[in-house]
Order: sequence, then C-alpha cells, then structure tokens
Amino acid sequence: MTSDISTDEQISYALAAAFPAADPATTAHLRDRLAAEADREGLLDVSYQTIDSPFGPLLLAASPAGLVRVAFEREDHDAVLSRLAGAISPRVLRSSRRTDDVARQLDDYFAGRRRDFDLPLDLQLVHGFRRAVISKLRQITYGTTASYAAVAKSAGNPAAVRAVGSACSHNPIPVVVPCHRVIRSDGSLGQYLGGADVKQALLTMESGS
Repeated sequence: MTSDISTDEQISYALAAAFPAADPATTAHLRDRLAAEADREGLLDVSYQTIDSPFGPLLLAASPAGLVRVAFEREDHDAVLSRLAGAISPRVLRSSRRTDDVARQLDDYFAGRRRDFDLPLDLQLVHGFRRAVISKLRQITYGTTASYAAVAKSAGNPAAVRAVGSACSHNPIPVVVPCHRVIRSDGSLGQYLGGADVKQALLTMESGS
C-alpha cells in the first residue's frame, strides 16, 4: 500500500523527532544568554519584554541609556517593535535585563505602593517642543492633574495648547511619564494612547476613589 505521506513530510517528522522543541524555560534561558552576550559585545541597542498589567499587556523597551518605550496592547506591539527598529536600530532582542526594574516599579505603582518612578529615561524618540512638554509632565504629581494650557505655559509657549495635546497623545513612555494627568480646561479627558477608559482608570486609581 502506498503511503499518503510525502517523502518531504516523512523527513520533517523524522527531524522533529530527532530534534524535539525545547521547553519554554530552556528557550528563555538561551534567549537571555544570547541577549547578555549581545549586550556585552555592544550589539544590543534595544531590549524589551512584555508584562501583565491591570490594563492588559505592556511592552517595555529600553536602550543602554534608559527606558525608551512603554506601549499598550492596542498600539500593536509588533508594530511598535518594528518602528523602534527603524527609528533606533534593528538590533532589537527580547530580554528583561534592562527592564526588570521598570517592571517592578510598575507593579508597585499598579498595586498602590508607589507614587513616583525612579528610572533612567531615554527620550531620543521625542524632539523639539514635544521634548519640552514631556520633560514638564513628570512635574505633575500623583493624584493631581494639569490642563493642556497650563502645561503649554510651563513649557514656555502658552499658545501651543494643541501642540501639548499632540505631545501627550504621542508620549512614548506613558504611565511612567504621566501624560494621563493632563486634561482639558473643561475637565474632559482628551486623547490617550491607552484609550480614554484607561486614562480615567489611572486618574481614579491615583485619586483613591
């Protein structure tokens, strides 16, 4: 009787049996070794990991200088990594070496044990007036809000309210750089990378309501 399985398929099955897939722990260990070696050799320009949060998976990416990106799931993590490869370097690897402390501090923040982040940041994705805005956002303290107009004034251009809104909606490091604390003068929320529901939830959490 002639087998229904082609020669190529038989070879594939034989190879799969001879070289079984590594278990997840082994794969993670090998990946970490590769990332560590690449880091030592100066070949790792962006490392990243994905963590769980009350608002879904968060992508954390860091350069040697510091945290460069936090991305919500709705932004499409694969697309974010592709943009990082184009904007910074194609030498991007999954590794938690640079972002473990970020993950711990975010866990503490979401659990209500932390109000401020003590992390090195890399703002190379932000330029011009947007960088001035991003720098001012960290001065808005936990549990408080500021209007787009107030941030524009503090950043040195009171007329640039729309530009502040654009800077906040394109903030590459949300949550850690608290653009969720910037609202419209009429009290409405404005745009947010994580979505309006997430912005409201963060503000509610910080207010203790």
